Amino acid sequence: MTKKPIVFSLVHEQSIFMTAIMALLTFLAVVAFGIALAIGTGVLRWNSQWDLTATVQIMDSKNTDAVKKIIDDNTEKIKTVTEITTEQMHDLLRPWMSGGGTALENYLPKMYELEFNSSDDLKYVEQQIGNNARFLTHAAALHSSVSAGWKMIFISSFVLLLTLGAIGVCISYIARNTALLHRRELEILNQIGATDTYVARQMQIIIAKICTMAGAAGFAVAAPVLLLIIGAAHSARVGLMAMLGISGWGWFVLLMLPIAIVIFAIWVTKRTTINILKNN
Repeated sequence: MTKKPIVFSLVHEQSIFMTAIMALLTFLAVVAFGIALAIGTGVLRWNSQWDLTATVQIMDSKNTDAVKKIIDDNTEKIKTVTEITTEQMHDLLRPWMSGGGTALENYLPKMYELEFNSSDDLKYVEQQIGNNARFLTHAAALHSSVSAGWKMIFISSFVLLLTLGAIGVCISYIARNTALLHRRELEILNQIGATDTYVARQMQIIIAKICTMAGAAGFAVAAPVLLLIIGAAHSARVGLMAMLGISGWGWFVLLMLPIAIVIFAIWVTKRTTINILKNN
């Protein structure tokens, strides 16, 4: 039985379809990966900002002097001490204290905001204050925000994996479809002694050219979209969203993603082509 090698050229319609679909998939992959990098950067910035900061809440006024003494005795371990005044707490709680809510002020705790020099200093002071007041690190208080950030990173990574899977399926389909459409050309290649490796290499060259063009187009569109997303997040000015960003190395990794997709496409093309040739 005569083996049917695969064709190593694409008709015009196939080239247009392949370029368009690869550009779209590259766009989705870059956006998904970029969002994951931006949120990851935000989470790291968020943690580094709050890891050494804590709030001390003195619920019992009898312990105020004891807590104040502990803070004064550990000034070398504390970078900054900020006393939150009753007026500041009143401004924060204004929506709940309006209309005769001034009596609530009598139950407001005495509060300090402390920034430490190191995590060891934080833990030491926490042990000292623990019996007299409530010691709440900002990192622990904002754990839900960080957890939401990691969930968004997971979702973006999952979308990236789905996109890469779609790229593999698309290339495999194009290779199989091309083999069925050009059987006569394949017979000629077989008669002149073309090897499976030669035919696969020709297909790889064509796919590489298409994916390179599509990758450049997809990245060119995805980069401004990512900048718009980060700009919109920064406009919030508060919370984890305001911390989002992509560093110089992050943009370099993003730029490498279309190149990695081209290499992945070349590998899938070779594997699919060799399998089709062996099965025929």
